[in-house]
Formats: sequence, structure tokens, C-alpha cells
Amino acid sequence: MALFKKRTAGKPGEWYYCLEHKKVEEGPDCPGKDRFGPYASREEAQHAMENARERNLQWENDPRWHDAPTPGQADED
Repeated sequence: MALFKKRTAGKPGEWYYCLEHKKVEEGPDCPGKDRFGPYASREEAQHAMENARERNLQWENDPRWHDAPTPGQADED
């Protein structure tokens, strides 16, 4: 059992959006579960949450991802 966790070293030029700190960071400073990226530029990382909202909305409205209710099936909302 390891006593110390190996930290992922950041690479210059890789940008991430940290979900925990709600900020853009160069290199993976925070754990993977808490970040979006890598992005090629700081500007791309700054728009990470916008892009995620847009993609979620597209997915929610995509009929290919929603099964048609079967006859007799009640709404579960």
C-alpha cells in the first residue's frame, strides 16, 4: 500500500476547468473527477460550463435518446 499518492504532473499548454474551485487551471492540479479538459487554450477552458450546458440541452431534446412510452405506461414525472 502506497503511503503517498502520485500526483499527475501538469503539462504546459494543457488547460482544465476545475469544477470544485470554479476556475481555469493550467495543468491537472485537481483530481480528474473535479475537472473538465484538457483544452488547447485558456479561452476554451473558460467556456467549459457553457459548452456542457449546451450539450446537455441538446441531449435532453434529442428524440433518439428518449424511448417512446408504451401503451398503458403511466408518466413517471
